[in-house]
Amino acid sequence: MRLSRDVPRFLGSCALAGVLLAGVLAPVTMGVGVLSNQVSDSVDGISASLATSRQPLVTTVTDRDGNPIATLFDQYRLPVTFDQIAPTMTAAIVSVEDRRFWAEGGVDPKGMLRAAFHDSSGGSTQGGSTITQQYVKNYLINVADRNNKAAQFADRADTIARKLREAKIAVQLGQTQSKQDILAGYLDVVEFSGNVYGVGAAAHAYFHTTPDKLTVQQAALLAGMVNNPNLYNPYTHPQQALERRNSVIDDMVTNRMLAAPDAAIAKAGPLGVVEDGPDIPSSTCMGAPPDAGFFCAYAQNYLQQAGFTADDLETGGYTIKTTMDPAASQAVKNAVEANVPTAQDGVANTFAVISPGQQTHEVLAMIANRNYGTDPARGETSTNIVANAANVFGAGSSFKIFTSAAAMEAGKAGLDTPLPNQAGQCFTPPGANKYTPPYCIQNDGVNYPNPISLRDGLATSPNVAFVNLEQEVGLPAVLDMARRLGLRNTLTTDELGGTPDPRSPNDQYNEPQSQYFQNKLSFTLGDSPVSPLEMANVSATLMSGGVWCPPNPILSVTDRDGKPVPVKQQGCEQVVPPGLANSLEAGLSQDTISGTSAQAAHAAGWTHPDIGKTGTTQFSESVAFVGGVDNYAVASMVFADGSHPQEICPGTPVHLGNCGHGAFGGTVAAPPYFRAFGQLLAGKPDIPPPAPDPAYLNARR
Repeated sequence: MRLSRDVPRFLGSCALAGVLLAGVLAPVTMGVGVLSNQVSDSVDGISASLATSRQPLVTTVTDRDGNPIATLFDQYRLPVTFDQIAPTMTAAIVSVEDRRFWAEGGVDPKGMLRAAFHDSSGGSTQGGSTITQQYVKNYLINVADRNNKAAQFADRADTIARKLREAKIAVQLGQTQSKQDILAGYLDVVEFSGNVYGVGAAAHAYFHTTPDKLTVQQAALLAGMVNNPNLYNPYTHPQQALERRNSVIDDMVTNRMLAAPDAAIAKAGPLGVVEDGPDIPSSTCMGAPPDAGFFCAYAQNYLQQAGFTADDLETGGYTIKTTMDPAASQAVKNAVEANVPTAQDGVANTFAVISPGQQTHEVLAMIANRNYGTDPARGETSTNIVANAANVFGAGSSFKIFTSAAAMEAGKAGLDTPLPNQAGQCFTPPGANKYTPPYCIQNDGVNYPNPISLRDGLATSPNVAFVNLEQEVGLPAVLDMARRLGLRNTLTTDELGGTPDPRSPNDQYNEPQSQYFQNKLSFTLGDSPVSPLEMANVSATLMSGGVWCPPNPILSVTDRDGKPVPVKQQGCEQVVPPGLANSLEAGLSQDTISGTSAQAAHAAGWTHPDIGKTGTTQFSESVAFVGGVDNYAVASMVFADGSHPQEICPGTPVHLGNCGHGAFGGTVAAPPYFRAFGQLLAGKPDIPPPAPDPAYLNARR
């Protein structure tokens, strides 16, 4: 007699079910050593891991007041406990996935045999897995092995060894956890579609609700999706999703968890999902508000440098409270955009604010007219143009701060020291030979005195006086001072603001700036790439009595359980004596009164005592204002950032062009400072800069 073609399949399926049952219930008597060896030795470890349920969670980044500004995640998951899940949801998932769940152990022998018989008969495949087994499988795929494609493939493989391991873990889990915890754990780990994991995230993404408020219709739709999230996606396959939802509702009636009249009403309703969903927040800092994107990106990078991995931040469920001041950030953002609109062609306006201190330098704002993103047409950039040495044209004469500080430290000059200051002069560069051309410069204007005091020079910024002083002090000392005061990362970059390439034959690109400028007198005129954030920190160092601290964006980090997580911080350093720092502050205190930004300050109605130094590059492709007021250290830089850089022209708005006499630091970079801090300091008492130390009024040669 000829056997039906289904008989061997039936016998094989029964054999598989028998092996699985024997393997779970009596592994010692199996007598299949090879199979036992294939079962992972990590069963106990996986069971323990499931018990602690350390799934990837969303990390939340906040401002200093605790307001969320961004989320970081690999899997969008909002964890819930059993009592936070509506009975409609537990009823729906049990009805469709495992109606014997509440009565069975970790595995269901009847279900296995039923599935084996059903599969062998040629009908649609039935898995025979309990919710506990599915919990194990989904945990392995979505948590334990989520970064290992080969392991995930093995977790899905239709092999006896895989199913035996899964069943063994499920039995252990059933002996150590309550049914409620297993069901909640399963509903936390399972994928619904795309990047939505767990019923908490699904309730929000599809219905803008929470799991405890899910209706029968909503719960049935979600329960139906877990079997095949792509096929039953209500946005891409609405008809299949509707039919699946209604089938789940029927299962709830069959399982006596829903009355037939209520089921009929539920099935008659629409899918009811949110429009244009699922509504999933951005998983990166590019989803932060316009005034917070660059800050968030800097905080993320800062933590990675402190030892957190990218995966830690995207899965750890941390709460990262940053130092970002929302009031300062918004005021500066408004001022910057009033100066240079977000999508203005070819012009960037960056602005950094730091709070000085001798224990920490907290970053309060990192702003640009550009927003942090990937669409240049909308004025977005994926480069952190506030933190990085992204101003490739330089900060102009604001670098004269470094020459002044080096000269004061060496005793070559004090605030009252007269400096030679011809209208124009040619210099022999350090290390020059007879073939080296002279370095010739001139002052921008004809009304400078000769000589001029260092104090007046800081206010009015003659080029010749400071190149003379730089040559006398020596470039190594000036460069070292720039590093000490704050340009720690800037000076490690090349002449494009990037990482030096040792393969390049050009010194501009194979050497860091700290080496490249050792023989170039143009350094004090600020013609090299610079970080706006680090220039603000230069002011913060002076305003902290000569104490440098790294620009710190982090107030605290707590883990998913609310416990504090330590963050390794680089220590602060006393880089120049307090007397020198105070004296240099005093020397910088005239810029908005009688110096290069005085006219703009008067036009803005600015009356607050402060410190400042403007900068303008030779062809006005970059202008800067670096300074500080009260407890705010600032740097505002406006520079050409397009593929065809040109002269920057003042106006409303600031723009590129050929305007004959282009922008200056005082006329274009300083106004956002006056606008923002005029608002922030309104009604507050002034804090004047410190008086100079007599030891730094005159040269000590």
